[in-house]
Amino acid sequence: MSKRISIGSWAYTIGPWADHPVAFDTVCDRLKQLGFDGVELGAFPPHPNPGNPNGPDDTWPGAMPGKPQRQELRARLEELGLGLSGMAANLWGEKLINTDDQSKYISEFRKNSEFARDLGIGGIRVDTVQPPTIHREIAYDSAMNRVVRTWKTCCEIAADNGQYVSWEFEPGFAFNKPSDTVRIHEAVDKQNFGILYDTCHGQMVGVTGSRQEGEKEVFPSQVEFIRSLDGRINHIHLIDSDNSCHKDANGDDETSTHPPFGLGLLKFETILPELVKAARLPHDWWTIDLCFWPDAWGATESCKKRADELAARFG
Repeated sequence: MSKRISIGSWAYTIGPWADHPVAFDTVCDRLKQLGFDGVELGAFPPHPNPGNPNGPDDTWPGAMPGKPQRQELRARLEELGLGLSGMAANLWGEKLINTDDQSKYISEFRKNSEFARDLGIGGIRVDTVQPPTIHREIAYDSAMNRVVRTWKTCCEIAADNGQYVSWEFEPGFAFNKPSDTVRIHEAVDKQNFGILYDTCHGQMVGVTGSRQEGEKEVFPSQVEFIRSLDGRINHIHLIDSDNSCHKDANGDDETSTHPPFGLGLLKFETILPELVKAARLPHDWWTIDLCFWPDAWGATESCKKRADELAARFG
């Protein structure tokens, strides 16, 4: 099956772009010009989103609390010939691990799931919200139970809306060791739950062990890590890695740097055949992720060309 290529819209709204985000319409027009098949929606301001999680939507940039607005957006994308390959839900303001009451998280997930349903989006990305340092404060088993219990409920909500859920593991979030990905996937044990494999995060979590608490747990290469996830991967993000992390405002490691193809050290000719074999995708999308890259807008065209080459060879 040939692959459709999309790119995450968050690349143009957060990190270096937070002070001068690119409007969603501008993003879509540019992606159409470059021959993209779609866009993966970062459903948080200023791009289209279901609304303010903490108050009125009136002044919340990009809020689309009503169905008419969502239908208009969907029609606009269809007119451009762009699909929506997935959605990153805005759940970072919620508590997941550091509380025993996840009702607010679940309520916000439900709102995002309904928003995705109205836009015809088939999959929702989640992460563990809290940084890996949370493991110093909360026992591993307690933290895991909270995540698993919550995501079981979220998967049921998503299933009711015809969606799958993808957990994107990262060095910047709790449960960032390779065995954690397997352990949590098995514990959630829902047919519509899987792992989002980002080739940059795969390097930083599976090979360098970045930001892991305690003893590091790594593989010799991504190939072995990917093989350990056989049958568990339900979404893919593609981008390079230079074995470094993006820095936060204090200059400390935050999460993986996402350098454009060719500016890192990944050997996609080795990685992609294994990833294709290990993944069980419920769709035909590959998504480029330029999160936190300072010149994401300028790098988009070259990344599309490289993704097309990879899709032609391995897709």
